[in-house]
Amino acid sequence: MLRVKTASFFLLCVCLWLCLQSLWDFVTAEEPLIKSPFFPVLFSFTAYMAFCLPYIALDFLSIRLPNLRKYKIQPQNYPTLAMMVPCIIQSAYHHVVLIFPVTFLHWYWRPMNLPVIAPELPEVLLEVGVCLLLFDFEYFLWHLLHHKVPWLYKTFHKVHHKHVSTFALTTQYSSVWELLSLGFFAAINPVLLGCHPLTEMIFFLVNIWLSVEDHSGYDLPWSTHRLVPFGLYGGAPHHDLHHLKFKSNYAPYFTHWDKLFGTFTESHSN
Repeated sequence: MLRVKTASFFLLCVCLWLCLQSLWDFVTAEEPLIKSPFFPVLFSFTAYMAFCLPYIALDFLSIRLPNLRKYKIQPQNYPTLAMMVPCIIQSAYHHVVLIFPVTFLHWYWRPMNLPVIAPELPEVLLEVGVCLLLFDFEYFLWHLLHHKVPWLYKTFHKVHHKHVSTFALTTQYSSVWELLSLGFFAAINPVLLGCHPLTEMIFFLVNIWLSVEDHSGYDLPWSTHRLVPFGLYGGAPHHDLHHLKFKSNYAPYFTHWDKLFGTFTESHSN
């Protein structure tokens, strides 16, 4: 019986690795695009808008459908098209004028190497998890500092707090300094850990998704904070309360730093 379980587990691991290898083969088939200096900015903006679109649709649908409206964290506040358009324009502008030059320099100084072999699943899960925890810590310190020092808040962070009731497109509605500094945290962690390029891409996608979900303004049954046990992950209700109250819940994802520093406030959905 033990041999059967061991063989089954080994077979499962092989199948999962083959799935990652097939995914990596699909990615490397587009090697000229992947190695292009245009790829990082296209990847980032396309992923961001793709993750925002379901919530944009939800914003327009839930106004008319009570069954959807009940998931809105602040049901009295809905974004309008006039509020969404400036967010899209600013994000596109920042990607073209700021992110592209930075990624071009990165492409010039550190050309991407695409190995033939995909990473193993445990390696991907561990490194993505560590990258998220590192980013969460870095963002917490940056965020706390920019709220505690009035000059930093007014000069760099205040623009992100324009909307007290967040919606998906407010995720990247921020100052140039905030965008670049948080982008630097996200980019440097996989480099420090020596992550496989596929792991790096997966981390970027997960990080963008979680950021959008944080600002979505919705507490859905399948939201990430409902899937992580013991209240370890705050999610949209946690971050929505930060935008509403300003003086608590500084960590973007997890709750342990806020609890340790005494800046945690229970979200209004709990």
